[in-house]
Amino acid sequence: MRHRESTLWAVLALPALALIVMPLAALTSRSTTADLVAVLSRAETQQAILLSLRTTLLAILFVTILGLPLARFIAGSKNRLSRIVDVISDLPIVLPPAAAGIALLAAFGRQGWPGEILDNWGLQITFTSTAVVIAQIFVALPYFVRSTVEGLRRVDPDTLSAAAVDGASLFQLVSLIQLPQCRSAILAGILLGWARAVGEFGATLMFAGNFVGRTQTMPLAVYAGFETDLDIAISLSVILLALSILTLALARWVVSSALEI
Repeated sequence: MRHRESTLWAVLALPALALIVMPLAALTSRSTTADLVAVLSRAETQQAILLSLRTTLLAILFVTILGLPLARFIAGSKNRLSRIVDVISDLPIVLPPAAAGIALLAAFGRQGWPGEILDNWGLQITFTSTAVVIAQIFVALPYFVRSTVEGLRRVDPDTLSAAAVDGASLFQLVSLIQLPQCRSAILAGILLGWARAVGEFGATLMFAGNFVGRTQTMPLAVYAGFETDLDIAISLSVILLALSILTLALARWVVSSALEI
């Protein structure tokens, strides 16, 4: 009975699986090893890769620093405010990328109050690599926060209560108990957030532009290649696909390794 049921669900799952696999298989079949080597040898590609690495690593550092207190507040509070903050923290996930880019432009452009203040100091954010980092932080933060919140909520409350009774401070509770116990969730959040930052396109295009060597990340290089040479866009897409698979595999391995401990 169970075997039949498993077979039935496997057959019913095939259309959804095919919808995912077919485009990816078609993509990889259009690019050869020689194509990948040729694309990777281009100066524009190397600049896009280096810029993506530099900006995403900086972005995920800020995501971790900013996201830990936010995740701790959401996980540790049960009031209406924390529920509202929880919803707000997820908004960048569902907000259309173009709208996110316009929102960032409205805030940090010359018409926005932070942008106006910075402009008075002679600092410009829009259409710079700083704008790339801000856009990546904006879209990656919810993924880190969501993963970390789930990890914090799995921490044994009895352990926290016992430590508090023994005189542990709030800092000790967080640094010595909560964070170590949810390190796998934090690492998974870092990896998923970084992957989202690497793949960011729409908000970056609207907020930072598409300038080679300055704001053109890998997804923007794909867009530029699509407008000039489809073969280049395909090869760059294959590289991003390989990076996505590697990131997901690492995230799954981190979580499964922690569960075995």
